[in-house]
Amino acid sequence: MKKIAVPSDDGVTIAAHFGRSACFVVFDTEDGRVTGKEARANSAGGAHHGECHGGAHEHGHGHGHGHNHETMGQTLRDCDAILCLGMGWRAAEALKAFGVEPLMVRTELPAQEAVEAYLAGTLPVSESFCRCHH
Repeated sequence: MKKIAVPSDDGVTIAAHFGRSACFVVFDTEDGRVTGKEARANSAGGAHHGECHGGAHEHGHGHGHGHNHETMGQTLRDCDAILCLGMGWRAAEALKAFGVEPLMVRTELPAQEAVEAYLAGTLPVSESFCRCHH
């Protein structure tokens, strides 16, 4: 079984930036297909915090912490990969330290479609991250 995480503001679409998303939708996968999903709150998500529902079950991990890459890494440490549209290099390195493979999605898709394309090997991804300060 693989767990694939996607940052989201609504539980359905991929958020524009990993660290500012309302939550992380974590998809359980097995034999190349999605078997379940849950939403985990992003305590560093800012203004969107708490808006991520999208039919997924929400968990309140790490409430009360500031923008902290280690806290986000702890929230996602049981995941194998994270698919995102934007992420700074520090966050990418923090995730790698927890054994999570960060991948930049090069096309906008709904979160579940992106995960399904990733599992099928048809999702265009990159490992190139933003070098700016976040």
